[in-house]
Amino acid sequence: MTTRSPVVDALPDAASLRRPVGRRLLWVLVLTGGLVVVSVASVAFGTRDVSFDEIASAFTGGGGVGEAAVIARVPRTVLGLLVGAALAMAGLTMQAVTRNPLADPGILGVSAGASLAVVSGIAFFGLSSSTGYVGFAIVGAAAAAVFVYTVGSLGRGGATPLKLALAGAATTAAFGSLSSAILLPRVDLLEVFRFWQIGGIGGATWERVQVLLPVLAIGALVCVLCSRGMNSLALGDDVATGLGEHVGRTRLVASAGAVVLVGAATAVAGPIAFVGLVVPHVCRMLIGTDHRWLVPFSALGGAILLVGADVVGRLVARPTEVEVGILTALIGAPFFIWIVRRQKVREL
Repeated sequence: MTTRSPVVDALPDAASLRRPVGRRLLWVLVLTGGLVVVSVASVAFGTRDVSFDEIASAFTGGGGVGEAAVIARVPRTVLGLLVGAALAMAGLTMQAVTRNPLADPGILGVSAGASLAVVSGIAFFGLSSSTGYVGFAIVGAAAAAVFVYTVGSLGRGGATPLKLALAGAATTAAFGSLSSAILLPRVDLLEVFRFWQIGGIGGATWERVQVLLPVLAIGALVCVLCSRGMNSLALGDDVATGLGEHVGRTRLVASAGAVVLVGAATAVAGPIAFVGLVVPHVCRMLIGTDHRWLVPFSALGGAILLVGADVVGRLVARPTEVEVGILTALIGAPFFIWIVRRQKVREL
């Protein structure tokens, strides 16, 4: 009797790759509509609610008491869309590259590596520009990804879901402790980055969006170009090689795209976990496992989830707000347990 792989249920099969195009397009339209709804809600709701007439007036230059609130919330909404899309695409890519249904930038310690690099750059190198944050974060994310995959690959069986998850959890805890140790003696920095370490988009500015946009565009383009190769990787290394896929190169390039997305997103929003875990699995259930569709579809889903969570965080604790990183953790932790049980990851 043959033993099924613990991740076999997350891999593409012929039926899912042939999922009707009409159904996929329908879901794309549904998610596009959802994106519009959460974007409008993000601009309209907050400490002070803004009417739709005031929103229209702000965009047409008509003035009004709500114009300042609208102007302040638009860059926050755009940043949330970009960060959510980036984290979802990165999570999808990591799951495809590692063939691990539990892969996520937060779970595997990649976000923690980016955070530690930014904190170290600020404390020891006087880092102050958004461009510097992004550069340091990408380097830190890359180093953490290599470290976790190396540790998870040690021993018998290679990089199993259990060993990667444990290596990622240990790395996240260690990097988080190091970040705290660096910040604690520096009270001025600790206050500034206390909420950043939780993960949030409250400090959004157009300058941050302008720095983030081209970097995310590069990372997203790499993931899109590797989508066909990700389909091959999901069939196994031997089959992928037989299909003419250069397995090592595809893994390296796709991983680089994911690292760029995670590093840039973490640099401006902090380590936001579970978006890259929840969204790809939901998208697979809706449109199948063809990565040529999943990559852009996950981007839409991630944007909706993050901006929607940000809106909820503003409404549940007014006049203050709950950071979006807390809400995504509340959503993602039960989902993580459900995925472990559903995928029957025996090692766990």
